[in-house]
Amino acid sequence: MATWDDVSRIALALPETVELVDTNGRKWEVRHKHFAWERPLRKRDIEELGDNVPEGPILGVRVAELMDKNGLIGSNPDVFFTIPHFAGYPAVLILIERIGLDQLGEVLTDAWLCRAPKRLAASWLGANPQG
Repeated sequence: MATWDDVSRIALALPETVELVDTNGRKWEVRHKHFAWERPLRKRDIEELGDNVPEGPILGVRVAELMDKNGLIGSNPDVFFTIPHFAGYPAVLILIERIGLDQLGEVLTDAWLCRAPKRLAASWLGANPQG
């Protein structure tokens, strides 16, 4: 089971990542591009989800493409989900209390790789071939 402290520790271990706080909570960026963020459900989200409203803290992360988003949701719908607001948007929501630390690390790394400049990502991958 992951916590916000785990999210922060893993995200900040990635090169040039900064943690910022705004009215919605924390977000993690690489060179001014966010790749992960706290995403509390809003009133409209709750209404649209109806009886399927998940409980617990929610993390949003970018994915490379919609196929990746659908793959994550299909592989573990108890952990990964989406809302109508994110229809057609390359991001997935995560119930952080249900995700293991290894998988959280993979998802955050993939999100960082989506948003990091190509040279920075290539340099990091070269130093971390298991990436």
